[in-house]
Amino acid sequence: MSDPYARIDPGTLRPRLDAAVASALASGALQPIATHETVVMDGGVAFRVRQVDSLARKESERRRAAHLDAKRPRPANPFLPPEPGLTVGALSDTHVAVLNKFNVLALHLLVVTRRFEHQETLLTPADMEALARCLNEMDGLAFYNGGTLAGASQPHKPLQLVPLPLADGGPALPMEPRLLGEGGGPPPFHHALVRLDRTRTSPDLDPAALHQRYLDLLGRIGIHPLGRDGATWQSGPYNLLVTRRWMLAVPRRCECVDGVSVNALGFAGSLFVRDAAGLAAIRRRGPMAVLCETAGLADP
Repeated sequence: MSDPYARIDPGTLRPRLDAAVASALASGALQPIATHETVVMDGGVAFRVRQVDSLARKESERRRAAHLDAKRPRPANPFLPPEPGLTVGALSDTHVAVLNKFNVLALHLLVVTRRFEHQETLLTPADMEALARCLNEMDGLAFYNGGTLAGASQPHKPLQLVPLPLADGGPALPMEPRLLGEGGGPPPFHHALVRLDRTRTSPDLDPAALHQRYLDLLGRIGIHPLGRDGATWQSGPYNLLVTRRWMLAVPRRCECVDGVSVNALGFAGSLFVRDAAGLAAIRRRGPMAVLCETAGLADP
């Protein structure tokens, strides 16, 4: 049987992504959520807080309602199969690249397993192979929300990728100097980080090495593998962030603080709020305190 997804040839991921975005915007399959950005300084980090524009929020809610109320029944799993107008193509025999339909950040890519795999099972060598391919072809931030308390919105796991820089001006990722010890001490939330080995003669990330470092980081934050129902599950919720230079794992204690939901991007220095009340809550608490509440304090 022929592959239903067009293969993404090596070295063509970024042009294929750009072309897919242009086509999806023209057809209406891609429905970006307009936001405006506020910079909130805390702990030497210029946190980027994106708030939904009030008019855009009403339009987004209308579009979501129309999407849900369409005559065609909405699939329980939007990735089996993914919407054709959002599908970029096949990365491998196990993974497909799909656009995030209601995206806040431009060029937001989902790396989705072709068969159902639960969001709370551990990432596999095949996941890391697809992830490494994306990062080797496009400088970006890959992230994963492991479980509902970590910001996952539905059971079928996607890895996610957004191009860098994450914001104009300053570092490519607002939190990166703190994470790498280049701007003050390490951030105060509980986390584990490892720098990734890349050289001029071997610049590509190695999938097997990525997977081993991932497992090591989970152990350092107290997340352990649990065998159940023929799969390997995580022992608790966590976020994972990966760039070409480093990998970060953060345990999660809760999803929301004062009504503000935090996913993996929060630990890169990017937060999302739906209204002015959410922005006020972040200003009142301080973004770093919000992250500490969701992840716990770092060990002294």
